[in-house]
Amino acid sequence: MKAVQYVRFGEPVEVREIEKPVPGPGEILLRITAAGVCHSDIAVQQMPKEIIDRSYNLPLTLGHEPVGVVAELGPGAGDEFAVGDAVVVYGPWGCGTCHACSGGAENYCTESARLGIRPPGLGTPGALAEYMIVDSARHLVPIGDLDPVQAAPLADAALTPYHAIKKAMHKLGAGSVAVVIGAGGLGHMAIRLLKLLTPATVVALDVDPVKLELAKRVGADHTFLSNDDAIEPIRALNGGKGADVVFDIVGVQPAVELGAKLLGMESVFRLIGVADGALPVGIFTVPFGAEVGTSYWGTRQELIEVIEMARRGLLPVETTTYSLDEGPEVYARFFRNEIVGRAVVVP
Repeated sequence: MKAVQYVRFGEPVEVREIEKPVPGPGEILLRITAAGVCHSDIAVQQMPKEIIDRSYNLPLTLGHEPVGVVAELGPGAGDEFAVGDAVVVYGPWGCGTCHACSGGAENYCTESARLGIRPPGLGTPGALAEYMIVDSARHLVPIGDLDPVQAAPLADAALTPYHAIKKAMHKLGAGSVAVVIGAGGLGHMAIRLLKLLTPATVVALDVDPVKLELAKRVGADHTFLSNDDAIEPIRALNGGKGADVVFDIVGVQPAVELGAKLLGMESVFRLIGVADGALPVGIFTVPFGAEVGTSYWGTRQELIEVIEMARRGLLPVETTTYSLDEGPEVYARFFRNEIVGRAVVVP
């Protein structure tokens, strides 16, 4: 079968012919119908060699937003799903038994690192292929008749900001100001979710005017280029008090520092972007009462909720589709910052 793989450290991804996988005990084989392409894949390709050698066995099939049809059930895979069922894959795989996993929050599994459990496409063979293995039926969520191209980005591009927004809902009431830094794949879904779920005034920041146009189309009340010139206009939205919540989807140091300057008293800063940015927290570095924290992916229950919103037509995704053979070009466009919305590969 064909697969898009990161084959050699520091080199572009390749389309390769590899063996079609066979499901083992408890496993499920999916025929992939759509797979989202994420900036986290770029983060993997930019990791230092020592991390790649330690944690990412190359060649690695990329893709952690899988949608597919059940093609085959391994021995003991259970009867929750049947051949032909359309499903999306819950990506942050955990041990399944720790306290976090028992509550459906495998994104915060306390044992995955020790056990060497990694998400599909981020250490385990992923979805940019004709078929992939899912390790357990608990990682599948039915999508019914939802369009696979629309469903695939829900697994991360919608789930990740949804999780962060839910954690900040206590600050997103009427009259509040929410800032989204980065209006790309995750960012445009964060804007849609904020407009759907809250009465907050939503502000989008990006370095790319094209992405700011996308932010306007999906509901942002205000858009600004992502630099210090945006600080005073944003503060003016609520009389100078500053943002109630900042969602940093980018995560690089300039974005983190700008987000910190936008915060008001008793505000919330959620760092979501996978990059090397960091925000020192101290009495004199953030406003009094500010909550600063990271946020990683989301829970299985939240994925079910996101899918239900999409099935009701409430959460459309801006997508551009590509074939598997175009996989290397998709990543080349990512590196050139040319992807608007979410790129989705359709085998």
